[in-house]
Amino acid sequence: MSNLETEPVELVCDPSTTTEVGIVILQPRDVPLGGLRAMGVRRTLPQRARSLIGAWCFVDHYGPDDVSVTGGMVVPPHPHTGLQTASWLFAGEVEHRDSVGSLALVRPGELNLMTAGSGISHSEVSTPDTTALHGVQLWIALPELTRHQAPHFENHVITPVTRGAVTLHVFLGTLAGQTAAATGDTPLVGAQIDLPAGSSIDLDVDRSFEHGVLVDVGTVSVGGAPVHRNELGFIDSGRPVIRLENTGDSPARVLLLGGEPLGEQIVMWWNFIGRSHEEISAWRDQWQAEVIDGSDAAGRFGHVAYHGAPLPAPMLPTVRLKPRR
Repeated sequence: MSNLETEPVELVCDPSTTTEVGIVILQPRDVPLGGLRAMGVRRTLPQRARSLIGAWCFVDHYGPDDVSVTGGMVVPPHPHTGLQTASWLFAGEVEHRDSVGSLALVRPGELNLMTAGSGISHSEVSTPDTTALHGVQLWIALPELTRHQAPHFENHVITPVTRGAVTLHVFLGTLAGQTAAATGDTPLVGAQIDLPAGSSIDLDVDRSFEHGVLVDVGTVSVGGAPVHRNELGFIDSGRPVIRLENTGDSPARVLLLGGEPLGEQIVMWWNFIGRSHEEISAWRDQWQAEVIDGSDAAGRFGHVAYHGAPLPAPMLPTVRLKPRR
């Protein structure tokens, strides 16, 4: 998914950001995507209190949306650099097209993982049969060692596993004895966890990882702290076990995201992740020249087989932000 904000801020995400020991609750920010019939998302990462969780750097949570009201997801071709996008749905279906020739459907229970590397463009449009759309769009920052790699795309069908009454869909990394097939360039974990009413689970986790628990449905106790629907509970590294408990009287669903601290400062603006203002500015100019102005359709970002025009890049901020240390 694109960041469709018309005036996106430039974010310098500093891995040295610290929080108090324990569970830190991150509240979502409502962001409209699109025009008058905008599809809204709830953004819990990045924000001032926390820039990164491992290499996870962007969490947009949306739905359930009535497509007859919102118009669904219609995101024309747009560029990415220096990141992976992980698309995960709870309901609905989205068609993905990209400039390396991929044509795939995003469905519940399947991971679509797109590695932008040195540059890619893609579109996302909900299918005509979709009546309700509900899911998350996640970004993963690539480390310096691999951020300029060739772009590529993966689709993986995730086989759920049960541990007692709890069901897990492990789509990245290793959790509860399950290892996902998807590739990551830094140590990561990502999983959907479904907890029936009254159930709980103790998860053995890598104590070097930071973790975040996004609650999609219900209220869940995370390490003894209540995390409510749409909130993201952040857990600092050092814990070998995370206990999740459904404290409500109906089913709960959460997303667990974790990873080793990236250890690198990144700059995020619009749909680019780089290391400096100058790098982002150069990529913006390339996107405008190659795709919007039509001077070179086979450059860094390539071409998407799409029925409409690509998204133009917003104007860069007039004031250059200084990196935080």
